[in-house]
Amino acid sequence: MNQHEKINYLEFPAKDMVATKHFFNSVFGWEFTDYGPAYSAFSHAGMNGGFFVSKLHSTTHNGAALVVFYSKDINQTLNKIAKAGGEIVKDVFSFPGGCRFHFTDPNGNEFAVWSEASVPS
Repeated sequence: MNQHEKINYLEFPAKDMVATKHFFNSVFGWEFTDYGPAYSAFSHAGMNGGFFVSKLHSTTHNGAALVVFYSKDINQTLNKIAKAGGEIVKDVFSFPGGCRFHFTDPNGNEFAVWSEASVPS
């Protein structure tokens, strides 16, 4: 549902659209709709969005916003990401209220996952 002056859609760069769709579908269950060879929209992600073909990537190091996923089982999510070809770039660490880790997708875009649980052993 569209809400006045609320964040409505997210877009990310993608060097490899096929790898991008495979990664996010296998890890998070996202579904994709292609709009030509240079754009694919995603759904079933909590918020809809899309990927556009680009040689660039989005990381906190270059000033990009950080999109953070929630997980009930942070170890399971971390393992799924690694198995699907994601790279863990910041191991699980504690913060007030829980723990999180950062990863990059096949394009080098940085994301994070958090959970209320303490750092798992």
